[in-house]
Amino acid sequence: MSAGRGQMKLGAFLWATGHHIAAWRHPQAHVTAGIDIDHHIQLARTAEAAKFDMIFCEDAAGVREANVNIASQTSRSIGFEPISLLAALAVQTERVGLVSTASTSYNEPYGLARTFLSLDHLSGGRAGWNLVTSASHIEAANFGSTGLRPHADRYGRAREFAAVVAGLWRGQGGYEGRSFSVRDPLDLPRSPQGAPVMVQAGASDEGRDLAARTADVVFTAAQTFEEAKAFYDDLKGRLAAHGRKPDDIKIMPGVAPVVAASEAEARAKHDELQELIPDDVGVALLSSYLSISDLSRYPIDGPLPQLPASEGMQSRQALVIEQSRRDNLSIRQLARHFAGARGHWRVVGTPAQIADELEARFDGGAADGFNIMPSYFPGELNAFATLVVPELQRRGLFRTDYEGSTLRDHLGLKRPA
Repeated sequence: MSAGRGQMKLGAFLWATGHHIAAWRHPQAHVTAGIDIDHHIQLARTAEAAKFDMIFCEDAAGVREANVNIASQTSRSIGFEPISLLAALAVQTERVGLVSTASTSYNEPYGLARTFLSLDHLSGGRAGWNLVTSASHIEAANFGSTGLRPHADRYGRAREFAAVVAGLWRGQGGYEGRSFSVRDPLDLPRSPQGAPVMVQAGASDEGRDLAARTADVVFTAAQTFEEAKAFYDDLKGRLAAHGRKPDDIKIMPGVAPVVAASEAEARAKHDELQELIPDDVGVALLSSYLSISDLSRYPIDGPLPQLPASEGMQSRQALVIEQSRRDNLSIRQLARHFAGARGHWRVVGTPAQIADELEARFDGGAADGFNIMPSYFPGELNAFATLVVPELQRRGLFRTDYEGSTLRDHLGLKRPA
């Protein structure tokens, strides 16, 4: 039983065929999952039956990994616009939270605030917005931009954007600022849960400060317990400066579990997926996340070269570089490892072994819960829901039924004044 920390929170991170780069090649994968509404309804109902706090859909307004071969690229790029998808899932579910990414770089506050508040009313108070600042040159090219905004400029816009949206959700209008001007309040009443849940995922210093100011939930990536604990303590420690308490924000690192009845079976499942990764695909994916044009010009069995500071995803670049140095990995080894979960924590084993790992980070004060990233759908989500969730429930670490009807109820977040 959890030592006084209550129960962990769980999100189900949905992504087309799955989070593993080679998921679409798995014999049990659903290759056209991205555009199959019945498939998404099934996943949402699986998560709800297992009492997950939320399902989460990320977004990128452009074709992914432009330098990856076309089959891998297409399987990850084709999919519904996520807020539209969640509106459809809202009427097919009753309790599970519905969270979507939307960028502050390529939206305007009034339209985005109105869209998410509409989803919140449609779902009876289950909506959440994952604020991102868009670090992709591919996306920038689709919105008439001459290039990616500098990292600091993106976060300056995001801070003001979040403040305007929060004001609109409180029923305010009449805003005039540096980047935005809004005359009217929204044409909707207050949210059934006070306001949609605000989620954030940036782990740079600017990202952590924005989260401390605005976020209810933070998604993050950490390979080791020490990394997860350091992030957790740093972010919780920033809250007081903004008049907030540690429990006002829930930190949920991503984790990619591969689970089976025996450890040998789980290892075999994992190895099967890893063998499906062509080296050029893994290296190209790694290049895109490191914001380097082409790693393939370096010896694949040599070390990662020294890299310049990135205007892209700085925290993810730092995480990958740290892992390559810590574990003395070649480019080939690092690419194959990274392709499995894009730098997130992976755990492979039996239900008890995976529950042990999650419990250690939860009770150790390194997480308030986890964003579950199945390697392929629907198989690994089903496995986690039917094997790991009952083990967590048996230990008293996870709910056996929902405590309320809104996403804030599930997460134990107070209603905004």
